[in-house]
Order: sequence, then C-alpha cells, then structure tokens
Amino acid sequence: MSKSNKNILLIMTGSIACYKACGVVSALHQKGYAVKVVLSPSSLQFIGAATIEGLTGETPITDMYAAGSVMDHIHLARWADLILVAPATANYINKIANGLGDDLLTTLFLAHDFKKPFLVAPAMNTMMYLHPTTQDSIGKLKKFGVGILETASGVLACGEVGYGRLLDPVLIVQEVESHLQKSGAVIESAPLKNEIKNIKVLVTSGGTTEPIDDVRVITNTSTGKTAAYIAEQLAEAGLEVDYLHAINAALPKADVQKYEFLTFKDLQNQFENLLTANNYDWVIHTAAVSDYSVDKTSGKISNDADQIHLVLKRNPKLLNQIKELSPSTKLVGFKLTSSANGETILEKVSQQFKNASCELVVHNDLSEISKTAHPFHVYSSSMKEETAKNTQELSLTLLKKIIEARSL
Repeated sequence: MSKSNKNILLIMTGSIACYKACGVVSALHQKGYAVKVVLSPSSLQFIGAATIEGLTGETPITDMYAAGSVMDHIHLARWADLILVAPATANYINKIANGLGDDLLTTLFLAHDFKKPFLVAPAMNTMMYLHPTTQDSIGKLKKFGVGILETASGVLACGEVGYGRLLDPVLIVQEVESHLQKSGAVIESAPLKNEIKNIKVLVTSGGTTEPIDDVRVITNTSTGKTAAYIAEQLAEAGLEVDYLHAINAALPKADVQKYEFLTFKDLQNQFENLLTANNYDWVIHTAAVSDYSVDKTSGKISNDADQIHLVLKRNPKLLNQIKELSPSTKLVGFKLTSSANGETILEKVSQQFKNASCELVVHNDLSEISKTAHPFHVYSSSMKEETAKNTQELSLTLLKKIIEARSL
C-alpha cells in the first residue's frame, strides 16, 4: 500500500490532550500520508493554528462558514481515506452519537458514509468517561461502525488517576495504519465477498484452569486478547466465526457464536462436540492449554504444612487431535518460546507441523514481547516465514491466507 496516496483527516476537539495529538499529526505526515486537520474553536484554546500548519504544511480548517468552505463537510468526508478524531471530548462523542450537526466537526460525521474508517480516540476525566451517558454514546457509535480507540489509564490533567487518557500517539498511529490496511484488504478481496461469507472458522482463546482443590488452581497468564482481536477482524471481514474461550478470556466486540471452557477436560469435550457438529474450514488454536493436570483434592488442602507435593500428569496435546476429529479442516497452531535461539525455534515449529499437520504455525518469543511490541512470525509448511509487527498485522495476514486457500 502506497502511503503517499492515502488521505487522513484528523479532527481535534477542545482538550488539553491536543498537544499529544500533535504528535500523531507529525508522525503521520512524516510517514508520507496526506494529512489535513480540522480544529474546533475550543481546541484553539490549547494549540495554535500555526502549530498545525508547521507540522503539515497545510492551513488547518477552523470555520465551515469561511469563504469557499461552506461545503467542506462534504468535500473533506469524500477526500479522506480515514477520519480520526483525536482527542475526542465527551461533548463531541455525545453529540455525534445522537445525530447532532451544529458545526463542521459534527456535520463531517453525518456526511460520512462508513465505507471508510472513522476512528474516535476519547480523552477526558475518568468519571466523564465512565458516565452512563458517555458509555451509552460510545456503544451507539460502535454499532454505527465507528472504531473506538480505548483510553489509557494513568495520571490525568486534573490530577486524578484512572482511565480517560488519550491513547499514546505511537499506538494511535498503529491503529490508523491497521485500519487503512484492513480497508484496503476488504477492497482488494471484494470479488471474493460471497465466498468469504461461506468460510467458517473456529477460534480458541484464553488459558485452561486445572483445580488442585476446591479453592486453588494451576493456570497460566493467557488473556485471550490476541484471539479476541483475530475473531473480531475475521467476523467483520464477513467470515462466520465461532469463539471457544476460557471463562475469563477477552471477548471479541463482533457478533460471533461463543462457547466456554474452564479446564482441559472442558476444552477437550467442546472440541469433540464442535468439530463433530460443524464443518469448519479453519481452526485457529490460540488457546494456552495446560500441559499438566493434577488429581483434585476434595475440600481445601490444609495450609498447616510447610510443604505440599503435587503430582502433575501430562495432558494429551489437543492440537494434535484436531485433524483426527476433522481431517478436512485447515489448522493454525501457535507456539510460544522463551529466549529461544533460531535453531530451537525452527525445531519447535517443525515439530508442530509434523505432529499436528498444521497449515500455518504462528510463533512468538517472550523475549520479543513488551508493553509496546508484540511481533508474530507466521510459518507455512514449507517453513517460509512472514513477520507481523503486531496483532493487527497478524489478523490481516491470517485473513489473506484464508482467502488465498479458498481461491486455490
């Protein structure tokens, strides 16, 4: 995708976070995107028009009634490949959610046709963000098809600590590029739309929990966030998605059929039932399954002893059973390593192809994962590797692989 032919319209509303949004403007401009900025009158109380002109080389739009600007809400909405509102105040969010159009910023929303991404990055006090009115408006916007860039938690301008901070500019830019890629992928694959609707995928998510006694368990730290995002993006692209998830795992925002599990045995039984009852084209198995379980002790083990000894029994590899239950289903396996060298990684990935007959294996290593980075390495059975810089790119890569497999 050429960045030079992608147009981004950035709208700023009146918040102290406007100074952070200038970082978004600068980063997008430096990446080669054509950026135009619309400033609300109140945003000009926090930054100057000259700042934006210096960052983009373009005079910001501030008045819909200026000479030659009366139709800007139409022209700009058509010009933009993506519209981003950052920062978005509670006032702006509540107005557009309820169909008000009394200025350039709100009429731009009403003129938007939702064929291209419209993203909103809220910024406000925690109580304003959590207020039922604001949350109801955010829910409405999501149903309309607006992408909400969830707020970060931290120290706010008012001195309080909590949610409501504008998302970090680096993360906002990542979201913008991800949505541009997704919109491009949908356009490129439009002739396959009918075929996509007939593709059925099962995505597994979260970690199993093995009980030790009535109150203690062995589990892992899997949140299911990666799986939830993948399921959400595949569903939005038009695929039929079932989501088999741990009870405490993250859930996709899209409308997918959900099934729950808690223990290894629960997951095994759900696999058998779902793979027998459905003709899945693909299984994307991201769930973190316990390698071991214990014989549960009834009641509560006494805490009087200085030591207790648990006997761990190896669980079967559920990944290796999927093709036995559904031979025609294509399979994506996930492999996590910890500070592994290149030779070890290739060996582990090769073993997964051999033992589970996967079509694709997604690998990542704990040493590469941080608060700001989460890369994935997607391997084909020929051991050809593609790198996805984040969850968004991984979702797009998997979608393309699924479409390519259907078209073969």
